Amino acid sequence: MTKERKFGLGKGLGALLNDTPDTSYQRQQPIVSESANSGSLGSISKIKINQIQVNPFQPRFEFDEEALKELSESIKLQGLIQPITVRKVGDAYQLISGERRLRATKMAGIDEIPAYIRTANDQQMLEMALIENIQRENLNAIEVALSFQRMIDECSLKQEELGDRVSKNRSTITNYLRLLKLPPVIQAAIRDNHLSMGHARALISVEDSSSQLFIFQEIIDKDLSVRKVEELVRNIKQNGAKKPESAKKVDGVSFQYQKIQDDLSSKFATKIKMKVQPNGKGSIEIPFLSDDDLSRILELLDW
Repeated sequence: MTKERKFGLGKGLGALLNDTPDTSYQRQQPIVSESANSGSLGSISKIKINQIQVNPFQPRFEFDEEALKELSESIKLQGLIQPITVRKVGDAYQLISGERRLRATKMAGIDEIPAYIRTANDQQMLEMALIENIQRENLNAIEVALSFQRMIDECSLKQEELGDRVSKNRSTITNYLRLLKLPPVIQAAIRDNHLSMGHARALISVEDSSSQLFIFQEIIDKDLSVRKVEELVRNIKQNGAKKPESAKKVDGVSFQYQKIQDDLSSKFATKIKMKVQPNGKGSIEIPFLSDDDLSRILELLDW
């Protein structure tokens, strides 16, 4: 049986929910109201699944189908242990948290689901959705950083306030946000788990992107440990040691052109490829995924 792990969401989430529900359902059978109409704040009610709208602020778009099937089979056998959380919207309900549980319950062919009913405005909905997303066990560092940035931008939070919401200190928040300033090729490596957070922390302490790219390539080529990377960073800082632009290349492109390639990739939100010949001639390739993606790129080119 696959069991969902319960995470502590920080003191800020309790304030958002306006009350602290009894979580004893994890140790004993929950007391569930027979209908949503009889449910009160803090109680658990059964709600028809077809009455529940998805959370429009959900930052997560991909769900592991195999894990959903496992959870669905568990729900068929044992029932849903942890209720979802919803808010009342007119005659229907809107999901606040628990989309994975909702999807798995639907997959199990069950038409009702236990839920906490909360009161929440749009900003609280966004905050709670982002906080739940941040607490996912398999979230990579770039996804965490993007969620932090969204909370700052869209919820108008300062870093200290964000730290309270997610129970992390300001320096941790700052380090995650600084990942978003790394060259796109390095961000992609972190996102795809080719680079650990330890490596990333060492890289963000380096100021210029050309040095970051050089160190990144050394990590990839030589499979450097975090300690070795920290030593390399110290040497570069102390001695100002830099490899000549032409000494190393990433994907056949010198670091000078790699910077241009990365900037273009950021601008067009796609992986730009540059090919440069020794005489200075070359080409730039802009791939697109669909007709709509091509239209988006053409608009950016003011075509």
